[in-house]
This record gives sequence, structure tokens and C-alpha cells, in this order.
Amino acid sequence: MGSLPSPPSKKSSEISQSTLLHLFKSQQDHLNYFFQNLDLTQTLAFTHTLLNSPGTIFFTGVGKSGFVANKISQTLVSLGIPSAFLSPLDALHGDIGALSSRDILVLFSKSGSTEELLRLVPCARAKGTYLIAVTSVEGNALASLCDMNVHLPLEKELCPFNMAPVTSTAIQMVFGDTVAIALMGARNLTKEEYAANHPAGRIGKSLIFKVKDVMKKQDELPVCREGDLIMDQLVELTSKGCGCLLVIDEEYHLIGTFTDGDLRRTLKASGEGIFKLTVGEMCNRKPRTIDPDAMAVEAMQKMESPPSPVQFLPVINQQNVLIGIVTLHGLVSAGL
Repeated sequence: MGSLPSPPSKKSSEISQSTLLHLFKSQQDHLNYFFQNLDLTQTLAFTHTLLNSPGTIFFTGVGKSGFVANKISQTLVSLGIPSAFLSPLDALHGDIGALSSRDILVLFSKSGSTEELLRLVPCARAKGTYLIAVTSVEGNALASLCDMNVHLPLEKELCPFNMAPVTSTAIQMVFGDTVAIALMGARNLTKEEYAANHPAGRIGKSLIFKVKDVMKKQDELPVCREGDLIMDQLVELTSKGCGCLLVIDEEYHLIGTFTDGDLRRTLKASGEGIFKLTVGEMCNRKPRTIDPDAMAVEAMQKMESPPSPVQFLPVINQQNVLIGIVTLHGLVSAGL
């Protein structure tokens, strides 16, 4: 059998630190050109149009501009703003049915001459959708066909051939995300509302989860009475995975805590005398506690606070009745 010919070898050259630094500085200069020449009046009109949209804000683009448009749309969705990405190809094969006269369609294109977008414009206009072009070349065809155009000033691409879209996409992303944050502020989005849109992320969990959502309760609690002998409670101490005993009275009021560390210290200090000692004699009667309606992140902060960190917090109500326990392991497992 024959074999594929080996590709011609190319001598690779090293990239020096000075070369890399020069590229970063050049990109910084190109971005500064964008910031210094951006028409803020035009940008403000664009932002107000999105803010006052009665429907969905659709974004579209082709190639790298399409990726940017998709990302900006996702950012708006995460802020609770109705938005979606519309593929220009799929739009011409049925997806344009999603557009209505209440919607806005933002078309990202560096040149403003992208054929797929130019074909999409009359179809979207027939749906009554408001059209906004976001381009970087003056006097382009797309801008002339849309209801509004935002010009993103582009000095040149960082690419030595001025062809690879590495600076143009960077300014598109900066522009879109900055406008998104302006919309966020104008809509007075609260931290809690933002967290509600990110329930699986650490940000969301820290702002949504309360102690009662992550605590152990009922049969999971390692409870005992103060008159119980320490040695009789070893199974309870070790089997519930909390590293402690919660000492309660007959009405479930919290009296104190006894930890596995207390067990080691008691054994070292008392020797065989530990067989006669009760939990109540050796427990900590002033443990840190927390309310069930406190935020879970507050529980973690309380565990880590001076004078020394702890691994758990008994959860009590206003009547000092034990209703649960929250552990550091439980908080970490919950993603906090």
C-alpha cells in the first residue's frame, strides 16, 4: 500500500517577549482609537432604542461577527432582557418567523457588505422589524438599508495583512457588552434578580441559597442529652458525618455542642475517667449558631470568623429550638 507524502517541513521561529509585547501594545493602540473616535450620540441612540424595545432584541451576523452577536445576545438574556440569536441562513429557511413588528434586529458586520445579511434585510423589513446595522466601514450597503447604523471606528486589524478579524471583533465585543451593562443599570437590575438568572453558578447560589436550603435536619442530626455518657454517644458522634454532638433538652432547646476534638482533648486529660463523664459536663455551652433564614454564604463567613474557624453551625430558631445543622462540607458540596 502506498503512504501519504510527508508535508514539507517549515522551520519554526521563536516568539520573543519583545515581539509579544509589541503586539499587545499595538492592539491597545487600536482599541484606544476605537474609544477615542466612537460617536457617543449614535451609541446613546442605539442604547435607548434597545432599552425601549417592546419585544425581543434579535442579533445576527456571519462568521466571527456571528459569534460576537450570539455572545452579546446571551449576555442580555442573562440580565433578564428578552433576546435571541438569529442565524441569517436559517432565517431564510423558516426561522424568520420568529420576528415581529415589535422586535429589533441588530446586524453585526465589519464591512457591511456581507451577502447573507443583505439578503436577510428585505425579508426582515417585510415583517415590520426595526433594523440596526453595526458596522466599521463608512458608506456601506448594509447601513444604507437599515433604520439605524452604529459605526464602530476601526483603525486597522492587528493581523499583519490587515485581514484576520481580530481587532474588529474585539471592538464589537467591547461595544456590545458595554451597552448591555448600560441596559442593566437603566433597568435597575438588583443583585438578587441577577442571581435568579444564574441559579447553578456560584454567584447565584451565594445570593439565593439560605441556610435552611442546605442544612441537615431531623434524623440527620447527631443529637444527645446532657446526661448521656460520652462513651455511650460515640456511634452518634461518628455516624452522622458532622463531627459533633448537638446537646439538647427534652424540648429540643440547644444546650451546647461536643465535637470530636473535644473527645480527643477529654480523653487526653481524663484518661479512663472519660468512662464516667457525661456530655453535659464537657460540652461547649456557648457555640456559634445561625438562623435558618440567614444566607448560606453568611454561614460560611461565620464559620471562618475569629478567634478560630469551626466546621459546623447549629441552626436554631428564635426560641433557641434546634432545627438543623449546617456544615462546611455541606456548603462546599452545594457549590458555595
